[in-house]
Amino acid sequence: MGKPVIFIHGLWLHASSWQPWIELFTEAGYDPVAPGWPNEPGTVAEARANPDAVAGLGIDDITNHFAAIIAALPEPPIIIGHSFGGLFVEKLIGEGNGAAGVAIDPAQIKGVLPLPLAQLRAGLPALGNPANLHKAVQLTPKEFRFGFGNAVDEAESAALYERWVIPSPARPLFQAAAANFVLHSQAKVNTANETRGPLLLISGTADHTVPDVVTRSTFKQYRDSTAITELKHFEGRGH
Repeated sequence: MGKPVIFIHGLWLHASSWQPWIELFTEAGYDPVAPGWPNEPGTVAEARANPDAVAGLGIDDITNHFAAIIAALPEPPIIIGHSFGGLFVEKLIGEGNGAAGVAIDPAQIKGVLPLPLAQLRAGLPALGNPANLHKAVQLTPKEFRFGFGNAVDEAESAALYERWVIPSPARPLFQAAAANFVLHSQAKVNTANETRGPLLLISGTADHTVPDVVTRSTFKQYRDSTAITELKHFEGRGH
């Protein structure tokens, strides 16, 4: 078997959205898997029909879920995550899990201060109502277009929405938004760990949900660690 790779999705996308990457990495000789979040139904249709299955999940619930999956593997995997999946990658790598990590447009961790207007707007579907803390929220096609599909044409955004988008718990967004005001925030990452594997942060310069300035600030949180940390920008790419 090849080197194990675990893909971790973020809010509002189903685990099956990684399928093209599963196929690509399999062809390249890796052994990739894309487990869902705790209690996530097996298909997009089932997830849309049962939003309460994931309601109320928090950052630690999801991180611990993937830590247990990693611990059961025969060797430490490469961990690749997108959006909140990127934040989970940072937490997992910071805690010594995995051989290396790639965080694509990662949600902001504790210590990151920039809060651009585009990011606020992208988070409003969940953060706009405090009652959503205990609920799972579904984006509308228009909201998805702004937060995810702004760098592709409208038809492609609509097709991606129909194929992959599911309701997701709002709690992680609330936890990240309040991280700098909470002493023991679940969005805190051990950025000072010098014995962890290498970490690559990836940013799209047209991203509305996690704007480039946020990822740049995340990268700066690792300045006190001698472990390998790099940042790659992709011009004109969205979330």
